[in-house]
Amino acid sequence: MIGAQLLSPASLAVGWLIYLPAVAWAIWRSPWVELFTDSRRQHLLFGTVFALFLLWLVRRDFDTGVSYHFIGLTAVTLLLDWPLAIVGGLVAQLGLVLLGRQDLVALGVNGSLLILLPVLVTEICAILVERAQPRNPFVYIFCSGFFAAALAALLCLLASLGLLWFDGRFALPEWLEDFVGYLWLIIFPEAFINGMVVTALVVFCPEWLETFNRTRYLSAPWKDNEPR
Repeated sequence: MIGAQLLSPASLAVGWLIYLPAVAWAIWRSPWVELFTDSRRQHLLFGTVFALFLLWLVRRDFDTGVSYHFIGLTAVTLLLDWPLAIVGGLVAQLGLVLLGRQDLVALGVNGSLLILLPVLVTEICAILVERAQPRNPFVYIFCSGFFAAALAALLCLLASLGLLWFDGRFALPEWLEDFVGYLWLIIFPEAFINGMVVTALVVFCPEWLETFNRTRYLSAPWKDNEPR
């Protein structure tokens, strides 16, 4: 998460121009009728927003204005699908703003980097996996869960560093080339957290995952060879 003092007015404006239309599109595409009539989905949404809020509160704030925390949007996207994942992320962000843990003017930039980008990466990975139509649920767990979370964390870090470098208000360390070795300390925990959550959901509550094809993944192998 990036503080507003580290961003130029142009970057703040571009962040809002990207984030607001995406949020509006997500609100438009969200299944509100099903959500209002299904208490189970309501509980999943509220519980997910609360979990994201707590996860983002567990963070390391640096004096420079940069904060580090886990993202968790990969599991949320697979659980709720992308429209509600974006809406839930927005609500969690507003909670941080109310607590003074995030700058309101930087909401657009941080939302674009830490919500839209991970949701986009996860959705693309899930679509590619679904097009391949694998029958092994471990393909879904590793490709849509572990790999998507790791890739999302990597792209978020690179995009954030690129933005800070472009604005020139943040003194990047001279040992930036050694930063590659520290990427694993950030990418691996992010992949592990999201991957384990997705694994637990596939094993115990597969019906909760909106992007999980239960008919194909959980069908008994002998049914394919059953005589007709």
